[in-house]
Amino acid sequence: MELTRVVICVILMALVTYIPRVLPVTIFRKQIQSRFIRSFLDYTPYAVLGALTFPDVFFSTGHFYSAAGGTLVAVVLGYRGKSLVVVAVAAIIAVYLLELVAAGMML
Repeated sequence: MELTRVVICVILMALVTYIPRVLPVTIFRKQIQSRFIRSFLDYTPYAVLGALTFPDVFFSTGHFYSAAGGTLVAVVLGYRGKSLVVVAVAAIIAVYLLELVAAGMML
């Protein structure tokens, strides 16, 4: 690829990522008073992240059941307020154990 094209692509990507970050600051100079809009803006990043990552969770392991089991463990521990490290490690262990069970059943 030509260097000029790469530079143009980098500049366009920088603008695309910079504009959504600067635009709210320039538009909303005062404190937002509406509770609905504030809660919407507070929860939007989490909802988008969940919508982007959650479907891929079920295709990230060798078997659907191990992915579902790891997800279930993560959801239960997250709901109980455990830390992110505890949730992640417990989900990894659950997937690993369920994969071992699934591999043992296939023998």
